[in-house]
Amino acid sequence: DYVVVKMIPDNRLPPRHLHSVHTGKTFAVIKWESPYDSPDQDMLYAVAVKDLVRKTDKIYKVKTRNSTVEYTIKKLEPGGKYHVIVQLGNMSKESSMKINTVPLSAPDALKIITENDHILLFWKSLALKESNFNESRGYEIHMFDSLMNITAYLGNTTENFFKVSNLKIGHNYSFSVQARCLYSGQMCGEPATLLYDELGTGEDSSARESSSPTDVAAIVVPVLFLLLVTLGIGFVVLYMRHRRLQSSFSAFANSHYSSRLGSAIFSSGDDLGDEDDEAPMITGFSDDVPMVIA
Repeated sequence: DYVVVKMIPDNRLPPRHLHSVHTGKTFAVIKWESPYDSPDQDMLYAVAVKDLVRKTDKIYKVKTRNSTVEYTIKKLEPGGKYHVIVQLGNMSKESSMKINTVPLSAPDALKIITENDHILLFWKSLALKESNFNESRGYEIHMFDSLMNITAYLGNTTENFFKVSNLKIGHNYSFSVQARCLYSGQMCGEPATLLYDELGTGEDSSARESSSPTDVAAIVVPVLFLLLVTLGIGFVVLYMRHRRLQSSFSAFANSHYSSRLGSAIFSSGDDLGDEDDEAPMITGFSDDVPMVIA
């Protein structure tokens, strides 16, 4: 024996199993079940979204007969905090939950460039990969001193660089850059962090930062000097060889056959200009000297 019992639907019960399915930067997908199984008519739900940062409310209406309901809340802000309440339209008991949207990404390619008495932070524009980011919002920069265990807010900028001065010797710093926080610092972007630990203990920062160019100069200048000396010696050697070849060629060109003397005269470059020649020059016979043939 058995008995079929049909329960009377109670519209005062709250929706069941309210939870978040997926959360993005500007939307959130939530899901819940009806107060009782297999509704036999359309049910009207009220979805109230309270912005905990801006202190504003929005109400959306959802009408469905499904036992399981999935709904997407749109037009949210990155890094926002929201309180979601779902209940039947007759203001029955409610189900609630809190959701946090995904914050904006961290800036890419954060780098440090060292100057004489300060450093410069550089990064890529966040608008290149975040369509929800406007450059007018700007960035804010924080610095953490590991030695003092202190985090300091350095300021904000709408540019893609920031100047940091007055760094102390022997301290290690961590710099972070993120999309500027909105509404009392509650809606921020993800930070990009970079460690800066190039300051030596007991050494002034300006001296430390300027030592690198000095060391480079100390290496480059001697190398350039040696190159110049080598080139100078090479030019001198080439010039001397050229003069010697020119003198030899001149000596060869001046060697000629004398038709008047009837003899050939040869001389070398080494003999040119030597007034104290010991070997007499060979000359031919004169025309007025008789030739005796034996």
